[in-house]
Amino acid sequence: MKKRKLGNLEVSAIGMGCMGMSHATGTPMDMDEAARVIREAVDVGYTFFDTAKNYGYKDDPHHNEKILGKALSGIRHQVVIASKCGVDFDYAVNPEVPPLLYDSSREGIRKSIEGSLKRLNTDYIDLYFQARIDPKVEPEEVAETMAELIREGKILHWGISEVNEEYLRRANAVCPVTAVENGYNIIRRDHEPLIPFLEEHGIGWVAYTPMFKGLLTGTFHKGAQFTRDDWRSRLVNDQNLDRYHDLIEYLAVLGEEKNATPGQLSLAWILHKKPYLVPIPGMRSRARLEENAKAADIVLTPEEVARIDQLAVSAQE
Repeated sequence: MKKRKLGNLEVSAIGMGCMGMSHATGTPMDMDEAARVIREAVDVGYTFFDTAKNYGYKDDPHHNEKILGKALSGIRHQVVIASKCGVDFDYAVNPEVPPLLYDSSREGIRKSIEGSLKRLNTDYIDLYFQARIDPKVEPEEVAETMAELIREGKILHWGISEVNEEYLRRANAVCPVTAVENGYNIIRRDHEPLIPFLEEHGIGWVAYTPMFKGLLTGTFHKGAQFTRDDWRSRLVNDQNLDRYHDLIEYLAVLGEEKNATPGQLSLAWILHKKPYLVPIPGMRSRARLEENAKAADIVLTPEEVARIDQLAVSAQE
């Protein structure tokens, strides 16, 4: 697969978002099966794997990191691992849709990194994200802690997820940020005002939910049903299927012309926007791994990108 740069960190042009194997997309995968899929991803050409300490479920809150630790044993040097700290799920309040508990204190981050290193079966994490802004902790304190971890060799780079420009500016002034991880896709574009700052400081962008929780794949129809703990229901619903019908239809027609699926075109659209954007779709099978990898080779014309943009904007007016 083609490569891209997040700051000076080289990764596959499309990364693998691993959360869905353990959390938010229905029944968690069996650990052995999930590890096999991740090994297959390496065979296909993926080198960038995104996880977090809290990607799990009530009975195994750290399920996802354990999967990667098992899957990447023996081939750790071939891949780039991103994990996260700063949040946990409060399963005591709601085991199906738990609220977040925030802790980006120095002590909280240090406790998190030690647990993640053990579960991932590694001495270092390539890219360590603060998962969400903690209103109780100033960005300078978080950045200072990350700088300590870099000096100690426990992490190589750091970043912030769902960050705004003010917070990013303050944190970056203390310890340079390699990448942000913010939601981004054809429909969700509220973080685009960050782009001038990212470009000024050479910061990459890891784009999660690149297919709008599957809505942009064109595979869902009105009446789709999800379990309560499946986060796709928040976006894949009858209202949005109606609202974005013309956009989804255009992706299907364009896909026929290019021998591509709407999901592949959604990834290609992101790749065409900026050279430092790296989408991380969730995948649970080799077929999906191979399909999404091919998106890196799709060429969209400026006119096609503009038409996609126009349909997305029109649907939101």
